[in-house]
Amino acid sequence: MRLATIRTATGHRAVRVDDTTAVETGDADVRALLERPDWAAHAAAAAGPSHDVAGLDYAPLVPSPEKIVCVGLNYRDHVLEMGNELPEYPTLFAKYAPSLVGAHDEIVLPEASEKVDWEAELTVVIGTPVRHADREQARAAIAGYTVLNDVSVRDFQRRSSQFLQGKTFEHSTPLGPWLVTPDELPGGGPEAGWAISTTLDGETMQESTTAELVFGAVDLVVYLSAIVTLNPGDVIATGTPGGVGHARTPPRYLTDGAELVTSVAGVGELRNTCRREKR
Repeated sequence: MRLATIRTATGHRAVRVDDTTAVETGDADVRALLERPDWAAHAAAAAGPSHDVAGLDYAPLVPSPEKIVCVGLNYRDHVLEMGNELPEYPTLFAKYAPSLVGAHDEIVLPEASEKVDWEAELTVVIGTPVRHADREQARAAIAGYTVLNDVSVRDFQRRSSQFLQGKTFEHSTPLGPWLVTPDELPGGGPEAGWAISTTLDGETMQESTTAELVFGAVDLVVYLSAIVTLNPGDVIATGTPGGVGHARTPPRYLTDGAELVTSVAGVGELRNTCRREKR
């Protein structure tokens, strides 16, 4: 099952996305849907107003999650190519909800920087409250998977040892277009090795598989739930493979008018045009 949040003339709506139509579930967005204890059965049985999939205007999958947790240094190929050792614990940072945009929205390049980079990321969406989870409970708490590009403002990111200021500029981070439940994905989880990529103006910049994750989706839910309760709609961006622009020689960054395509095979694709901020 695929679930999305769309924009309509009367506001956001959660929808179940079928082959050619999207059916409203009666909920304001995917977070509100996932807060129902029976969300899966409710979404499967939804029979609200329908929309042509080809004409959907996707909002961020979860427009206002309680938490957006991001993981750094989590692809073996990327860690080793950078000459680093595999981490013992996840590197964690956060984003705020105003950073999110929809799957086809413009990415705003802040006027304060010329060093804006791309980072394709498989992303977990939580469907059940979970605290101190074992691996079985963690797996059961995952509602599904989606795609995020952790667009990063490198000069701000590197102003201090904390990443946050370079990671949460407004309208910088596409999330969506939909959530896919694990039962519809090969192997049911990213350990099966789903292809992940970024292209910039048609040129492949990142290309790997989720089998390279150091800490998988279940590992991360177990680890994070030992720190804080994870709640429905919470988003966990699992890290990015090699091929980011800042690590290239010479470095490459996003520019006004560039088209960024972020894909995870079987999960979904983001297609965004970059636009320089105007005030």
